[in-house]
Amino acid sequence: MAPATRREHDLLGEREVPERALWGIHTLRAIENFPLRSESIGSFPELVRAIGLVKKAAALSNVDLGLMPRELGIAIASACDRVISGELDGQFPVSLIQGGAGTSTNMNANEVIANVALESLGHARGTYHALHPNEHVNLGQSTNDVYPTALKLAAIMTTDSLLVALQKLKEAFASKAREFDHIIKIGRTQLQDAVPMTLGQEFSTYEVMVKEDMARLREAMVHLHEINLGATAIGTGLNAHPRYAALARENLEKLTGFPLRTAPNLVEATQDCGSFVLLSGTLKRTAIKLSKICNDLRLLSSGPRAGLSEISLPPRQAGSSIMPGKVNPVIPEFVNQIAFEIIGNDMTISMAAEAGQLQLNAFEPIIASCLFRGTSHLMVAVETLTEYCVSGITAREQHLRSMAEDSIGLITVFSPIIGYVEASALAAEAEASGGSVIDLIVARGLLSADEAHRVLARCFLKTAEGT
Repeated sequence: MAPATRREHDLLGEREVPERALWGIHTLRAIENFPLRSESIGSFPELVRAIGLVKKAAALSNVDLGLMPRELGIAIASACDRVISGELDGQFPVSLIQGGAGTSTNMNANEVIANVALESLGHARGTYHALHPNEHVNLGQSTNDVYPTALKLAAIMTTDSLLVALQKLKEAFASKAREFDHIIKIGRTQLQDAVPMTLGQEFSTYEVMVKEDMARLREAMVHLHEINLGATAIGTGLNAHPRYAALARENLEKLTGFPLRTAPNLVEATQDCGSFVLLSGTLKRTAIKLSKICNDLRLLSSGPRAGLSEISLPPRQAGSSIMPGKVNPVIPEFVNQIAFEIIGNDMTISMAAEAGQLQLNAFEPIIASCLFRGTSHLMVAVETLTEYCVSGITAREQHLRSMAEDSIGLITVFSPIIGYVEASALAAEAEASGGSVIDLIVARGLLSADEAHRVLARCFLKTAEGT
């Protein structure tokens, strides 16, 4: 038997809509027009929640202003609660990437909320004469203000989740910095021996890098709190009550707990994607620095015999189908690739923001797709890096000290005593002969063996003390 349907109509005519669907004809056409089912609106729960919050704030405002019968407004608000809870994510099948500047997303929400509200009032789905997706759910609104407001709320939510993950990664690096604070090693610049440092100092830099990026993300998020709800079409506020914008913002602030503010110029705010560009750029900065850290972890753990082999990463899986015993740094490699993706996403977001024309940017859907997918992926990458890699890193302490003591870079420690020119000559001789710089200093009579080792010991002690 064919599935039961109901008949709905729109500007283009009539269509049969599945009776079980809470969405309607506008959603049906969008499903057909934008067949990217793998990336539906419903697969981004923060966005669905954000849309539900915006629609609930609008309904409450319209009731308060006397623009909608209280019974209808309460039914709509209750339907929004089900959307916000995530219960109805499966009813948002439209591709996040779509033409129409987000209109299909807005209409998908309007239809779902309308049909849920209709059923709560005792009506059948699709009986829009009793409660209409446009006339009631979308009252005082336009996609031009609903969509960017919802995107900003969703961006705040997803970035908040990323910050939680980054905080745990920061703490993991801080823990390793304390654990390794006594371990002497040789530092490197341009992959060449430099001067002694501690492994703890090396890991403390990673803690600081993550902390700084968390601060930059919080700064970028500030701009997401400026919304254009109440702007309606192109920012003119057409068809909205004079008090609607302020009241809708107030209700939305209560629902979200976010310190929201209405943009001072709604025409400008409706076409401007600058806050998304800023967040994307900051997300890219974070990804780049995390990728650099992962490059370091891969290099420091290279080996086990023919590489640096200064640290050991937790083994996660066999590394080769042909080479027995090989273990690869798969977790840092995973993070590297997410970083590459986010760098590419940032370029897409930049192009989409630039491509806006006149009073609206039609390309916010691809901005949303890149931004939410990238933030979500990076959060998973950070959580994975923390749990499966950083927390289990161990140091090869004796190997590190041995390399430090044998390094030609130690000549820098003696340069203030024997002079730069003499130190340079000894470094070249040690490199050519494969000998120890300390042995050469003693052999030349520049210092006694005891003096040389006391200088070196003081250097290592100061390095371990961080002075």
